Amino acid sequence: MNEWMNIVLATLVALLPITNPVSTAALFMSITGERDKQERRQQAFKASVYAFAILIAFLITGTLIMEFFGISIPGLRIAGGIMVIRVAFSMLKADTQQIEPDEKRAAKRKDDVSFTPLAMPSLSGPGAIAVTIGLAAGTERYIDFTAIILGILIVVLAAYLTLAAADKILKVLGKMGINALSKIMGFLLLAVGIQFLINGIIAIVTDLEFMTRVLESIQRVS
Repeated sequence: MNEWMNIVLATLVALLPITNPVSTAALFMSITGERDKQERRQQAFKASVYAFAILIAFLITGTLIMEFFGISIPGLRIAGGIMVIRVAFSMLKADTQQIEPDEKRAAKRKDDVSFTPLAMPSLSGPGAIAVTIGLAAGTERYIDFTAIILGILIVVLAAYLTLAAADKILKVLGKMGINALSKIMGFLLLAVGIQFLINGIIAIVTDLEFMTRVLESIQRVS
């Protein structure tokens, strides 16, 4: 039971900073601020459902994708770590804008903004997808998948509640508060990304068969 809960918590720690619902709330209000509260809640709910579906889809198919493209678990962790670190640095610089100004203007004209730009790329972008596939790759038992699914569900629920109350949150925190919170999330995300890198490098270095092939290649060249 303790191990199962640890997986739930690990999923929360890995995904919550990268989804960064508070930053998405600022984007949400900037493109839906002129709509009534009920419509904003509908858009928030649909965006959360889409984000959940996207992440669950990659959780289920993650291993198949890796096998199809011949991606190893260490390789995925290193690539995912680099991607997560990149997102973390943008958050530390308070650069939380995930869409271009032209895309934002286009989104304002759309009746439905729940899939793009809210679900994709804000709540379930490439970084969140990479983390989800990484979690799937490190899981062998079906019971552990239920823990990851619960973790994703909690993250998505937190995103929905944040978006539904976006107007109140923005009034309380203000722009400076959101930037400060995004930097805290960015720091946590940086730690997650570095740990992904470390785990990937350790897995490669401790792979005796791989290291033997590397040494043989070096000897042939020299």
